[in-house]
Amino acid sequence: MKKKLLFSLILVLLMVVSACGNNSGAPVQDTDRSIATNDESETITYPSENGPVEVPSNPKRIVALTNAPNVLALDGTLVGVDQWTNANPLFTDKLEGIEVVSEDELEKIIELEPDLIIAGTEMKNLDKLGQIAPTVAFTWGKLDYLAQQLEIGKLLNKVTETQAWIDDFKQRAEATGKEIKAKYGENITVSVFETDSKSFYVFGNNWARGTEILYQAMGLNMPEKVKQDALGPGFYILSQEVIPEYAGDFVVLSRTAGDNSYTETKTWSEIPAVKSKNIIEIDTKASTYSDPITIEYLFDIYKEGFLGKM
Repeated sequence: MKKKLLFSLILVLLMVVSACGNNSGAPVQDTDRSIATNDESETITYPSENGPVEVPSNPKRIVALTNAPNVLALDGTLVGVDQWTNANPLFTDKLEGIEVVSEDELEKIIELEPDLIIAGTEMKNLDKLGQIAPTVAFTWGKLDYLAQQLEIGKLLNKVTETQAWIDDFKQRAEATGKEIKAKYGENITVSVFETDSKSFYVFGNNWARGTEILYQAMGLNMPEKVKQDALGPGFYILSQEVIPEYAGDFVVLSRTAGDNSYTETKTWSEIPAVKSKNIIEIDTKASTYSDPITIEYLFDIYKEGFLGKM
């Protein structure tokens, strides 16, 4: 009788020890599963715009309805992405097999079993998204391109590597800007133009297309007309007739596969930068973000365009 009682006590003790060792409260089937469960239960508190959010310290199934390129730059594991990032040729290889979703497709997002959702504050269904997984929303344009990347670094618990990239990029870009000014003069100006089938645009210093690199990081100058009309709103719509008034010593031309017949007009060909062949062409589809992947891609193009080297 005493032996049976002793055996029962030992069995109960083992069950208690086993339960204490399983932090998730779920049955442990094998060692690998136990480690994964414990890792997934670890969280950090991210101070989002709408208040603190408990998020995984190492998210493994991220649905990024916005800021997906910033996540990719930190090797974040995406399972869902917005249509615009998916259509960008810079990210094609990285997004192979990743589902395209929107904030309206709640059932599809549920099926992806995300452990973190990144959204925009302007998006619908934020409350419902928050019921699916921890959801952090950002306001587009509230932060500059470097501060935004740092926030994604904080969210993904990768602050050290994010800050290291920021510091390194700023140093490289500043040095390149000095080289460009040494070659062409301190007052060198550059304009960034883009056209679609209907309109021409000139950009300020924070509307992607590498404008952050040129004007903020490199410290290059924009023509006075560009500063006057595009710096505040971010871009300005032009008619073809007035393009020369906004053209700098160098012109960055964001091009698409559409109608480019304007390049054959007299108005265009008479622009001094065109005559001097000071034209740097970029692909519009690959230039609409300001994440580190896009920044590095355009930085190399600009170094070659201004200085003839990568």
